[in-house]
Amino acid sequence: MPHFPVNHPARPFYRALSGLVGLYILIFGVWGTALTWGDPLFGRNGNWALGLRTNLAFSLVSILFGIVLIVGASRSTNLGHYMNLTAGAVFLVTSILMMSVLQTDANFLNFSMSTVIVSMLFGLILLGTGLYDKIGPHEDAEAERNRRSHPVAEIHRRR
Repeated sequence: MPHFPVNHPARPFYRALSGLVGLYILIFGVWGTALTWGDPLFGRNGNWALGLRTNLAFSLVSILFGIVLIVGASRSTNLGHYMNLTAGAVFLVTSILMMSVLQTDANFLNFSMSTVIVSMLFGLILLGTGLYDKIGPHEDAEAERNRRSHPVAEIHRRR
């Protein structure tokens, strides 16, 4: 069973970080949509927005993901926790898949290597923020602190 820290002290920072990633993705999507409006949905033109290559489909998906991440970061529930974990995994898988088809006709989102790298970074950031922004009752957080300071845990730390 995975262990996610409950009520981590840096939770507000992690939520703000995921909100900033969501804001960048939203701005990128809006900018890219404005640039590629009128082009084919899956066009492979040389359109660049905020340093990343894009097409209309990728820009529209970015708008959707940006909104979802901002909504998740703005809620004080575990919704953001699950959204960040899911979005982080989606970004990582998408970047690896798109990197594997980068120089082929299957590159339907018009990725470049810089887009792959930024997608991987955003995936890792979102996955990391998802690991530390779980909210729970005070008793769960107290139980976690007690488990970490258990005498058996102390013995293993000394070695």
